[in-house]
Amino acid sequence: MGRQRILCVVTVVAALVAATPAMAQRLSLGERVTLLENKANVDNQSAGQANLEAQNKMVQLQTEVQSLRNLVETLQNEIEQLKQRNRDQYVDLDGRLSRLEGNPAASAPNSAPAPTRAPAPATAAPAPAPAAQSGFSDVDAPPADAAPAAPSDPAAEEAAYQAALDALVERFEAAESARMFTAFLRDYPASPLVPNAYYWLGESYYVTQNYELALEAFATLQTQFPGSRKEADALLKMGYCQIALEQRDRGEATLRDLVSRFPGTDAAAKAESRLRTLALENR
Repeated sequence: MGRQRILCVVTVVAALVAATPAMAQRLSLGERVTLLENKANVDNQSAGQANLEAQNKMVQLQTEVQSLRNLVETLQNEIEQLKQRNRDQYVDLDGRLSRLEGNPAASAPNSAPAPTRAPAPATAAPAPAPAAQSGFSDVDAPPADAAPAAPSDPAAEEAAYQAALDALVERFEAAESARMFTAFLRDYPASPLVPNAYYWLGESYYVTQNYELALEAFATLQTQFPGSRKEADALLKMGYCQIALEQRDRGEATLRDLVSRFPGTDAAAKAESRLRTLALENR
């Protein structure tokens, strides 16, 4: 009987010993599965986070691209507005309106002195010569006796003046405009459009920084055609040219003269603004 008990105990112990590795193995596999599941969860979370970040970046880039497009459109609109303002600034209708309306009072101040001022283009003859040195070809002004003996064709005058103005205003071809206005002054010295032609000749030189030639054209308008509708604007640009040529004292004096002679005009307002800027620079 004692032997049988011993055998039973031994059998039980052997069974337990045999079962222990299997249990240990099952626990190890479970732990491994748990680890794999945890790792998979972590990987999924990382992938989801990466996808979320990628989507956020894509949305951000799309927003930035749209903002840039809006900025480009805004800049394009501003450029067009600036171009339009430049065209409006340069468009001059005084002479044409006076001729079309047939207003003698408007044209008399310019046309009355014409016979004695016919040689005027000869005084501007030096202007084309330096132009060749600064990008403009020579257009020699004729002598005083080159003025046409017979009255010129008003339609031809208007067409020549308008073509020169369009070259500057519409096509921004300042060199071509200067040549055309010089030719206009040579061919039509008695035209009532001569004062305006001198002004736009000066503008043609001014926009290309040919300040000496511009100053000469504006000064010719001032000295030979006092009372012209472009006198205040010519004075303003004379002051600008003198300042650009490092003749600051003369330029400031010209601007102060403009403010005194033409108060309340747009040219006087610009002159006052420039004088204030110069005063601030001196501090």
